[in-house]
Amino acid sequence: MKSDPDTFGWGDLEKAPGQTTVWDGIRNYQARNTLRDDVRIGDGVLFYHSQADKSVVGTATIARAGFPDPTQFDRKHPGFDPKSKSDAPTWYAVEIKLERAFRTPVGLEALRSTPGLEGMLLLKRGMRLSVMPVTKEEWAIVTRLGGK
Repeated sequence: MKSDPDTFGWGDLEKAPGQTTVWDGIRNYQARNTLRDDVRIGDGVLFYHSQADKSVVGTATIARAGFPDPTQFDRKHPGFDPKSKSDAPTWYAVEIKLERAFRTPVGLEALRSTPGLEGMLLLKRGMRLSVMPVTKEEWAIVTRLGGK
C-alpha cells in the first residue's frame, strides 16, 4: 500500500488509536477491486511512502477486509461520490494494523537494484495504484532488506 506521508504516513499509523486505521479514499477501480475482492484479514501489508522519501518503511496487517468506504457517502469529504448508493457502494476500504517498522527503510533504488524484485508491480513503469499485490518471494526479499 502506498501513501503520501504528508497525507497519512507511518508516523500517523503509529499514533492512531490501537495503531489501526481505515485505509479509505481509494478512487481507482483496479485498486478498489483488489480491496473488495482479494484482501483478507491477516494479509500482510508493505507500507510504502510515496512522494518524498519513496521507501517501504514497515509492515502492517489487514485487520478488517473490504467494506464500503464510508467517505464516499460523506458530503463534506473530498472522496464524496454522489453516484454511490448505500445499497450499491462503488468504493471499498480496509482496516490495517501496524505490525513493525523496518530498521532500515527500503528505498526505491534499492528495490530496483535487488535481484528477485524485477517483476514487482511497484517497480513497473506507469504503475500509480495505491494498492498492489506482492508475491511471497517479493515480501520475503523486502522484509529481509528492511531488517525485519
